[in-house]
Amino acid sequence: MSQANPNQKKGGKGKKKKGRKSIVLKTPKGTRDYDPLQMAIREKVINIITTTYKKYGAVTIETPLFELKETLTNKYGEDSKLIYDLEDQGGELCSLRYDLTVPFARHLAQNRIQSMKRYHIGRVYRRDQPSATQGRWREFYQCDFDIAGKNYEPLLPDAEALTAMVEVLKNINMGDFKVKINSRKLLDGIFALCDVPDEMFRTICSSVDKLDKMSWGDVKKEMLTKGLEEEKADKIWEFAQLNGKPKELLEVILSRGDCEANPSAKEGLSDLKILFDYLEIFEVLDNFSFDLSLARGLDYYTGIIFEAVMIDNSGLSVGSIAGGGRYDGLVEQFGGENVPCIGFSIGIERIFAILEAKEQEETRPCATEVMVFSNGNSKTDDLMRERMRILTMFRKAGIPAEMVYKRNPRTDFQMKYVNSCSIPFLVLLSPEDMENGTVSVKHQATSSESRNIPVADVVDFVRNFVPPTQE
Repeated sequence: MSQANPNQKKGGKGKKKKGRKSIVLKTPKGTRDYDPLQMAIREKVINIITTTYKKYGAVTIETPLFELKETLTNKYGEDSKLIYDLEDQGGELCSLRYDLTVPFARHLAQNRIQSMKRYHIGRVYRRDQPSATQGRWREFYQCDFDIAGKNYEPLLPDAEALTAMVEVLKNINMGDFKVKINSRKLLDGIFALCDVPDEMFRTICSSVDKLDKMSWGDVKKEMLTKGLEEEKADKIWEFAQLNGKPKELLEVILSRGDCEANPSAKEGLSDLKILFDYLEIFEVLDNFSFDLSLARGLDYYTGIIFEAVMIDNSGLSVGSIAGGGRYDGLVEQFGGENVPCIGFSIGIERIFAILEAKEQEETRPCATEVMVFSNGNSKTDDLMRERMRILTMFRKAGIPAEMVYKRNPRTDFQMKYVNSCSIPFLVLLSPEDMENGTVSVKHQATSSESRNIPVADVVDFVRNFVPPTQE
């Protein structure tokens, strides 16, 4: 008996090949692979989202993964530093797309499109600090829904988009959530009432947007480092801490009269009043909270803004899962006509992070419904061609089916695959059955087995199968 070489690495030859460099096998920071179970959960969620978007009449488009750098410049405020720039490839400076909204606006302007209700599901890229537990990655999917057009009743597209978002989040069935809502017009008016200089509106808005992640003390400190006086910051805080039920808080703010002196704030409150009425008619208003701390830091928002957050059993927010707003001037920035837009994006990665823990046992990674199973002697019986013919019958009927790629597979080998994929039906072939032109069908969940089914009828039998009643 030969002895193992103590210097030989397990699974290797004992010698290093000359010239071969060691490669670290890992995905780049902020990216990940998805295994079959994770992909099954992902496909399930995306199918729910797509079905809901289509229910509201949306059509889909696709845009390139990268855009000209100038297309993305000056659209994202302080988050512009998170854009991935690409090396010059033949005279064009390009960047990976940061979101799906700016490419959509470019698409509208480039093609002179006046109105469109579209959805778009695709990957975007941000040089953010990744966090797997929070579902934050550098490469991730967004699921967008937008309504573009100017010949609409004011705020009705906004109500439609918000209703679609609420329905998606309910259909996904991931837990309790609430939608925080505010208005950029109202915020700008409040900044003006607090004597914030016009040129500081966007940068102060970006600071306010961090109130869901940072304490007021830290946000205030950031404002002061940007050059805002402490007195003005404290005035902003008097407004920013207001939140509550939409219609109730709106009445409180209107009764105070603080915003009457500013046209922008007054218009923002008027918009919200109309929108709250529409949301009530659509029977979704109870899902909303009017929150003056909501700012959404992107530069292109011009009106209604909103963000959906998960809430725990105590009612506290535990993370954003969707958000959006109205952006009426973005298409015009690309040289197109003025095409007002409202839209939102579902934060799919955070949703996956939540659902992966919940649906591990409920989700099958494989869609196979039928295993065409050799029930003969693995050493003598050859039923491969018969299995292939029956497999073809199921597939032609649109029923996902498989067989093991062996001429005479052992029973334990076949069952290992059946169990790993949770395949619900076995169509059992034996030499005796084949002589009689019949098969047996076993339903795995109930262990019930039906014998002597004619081969010609087996597809209909499986399709119409009703599990036996368990006493």
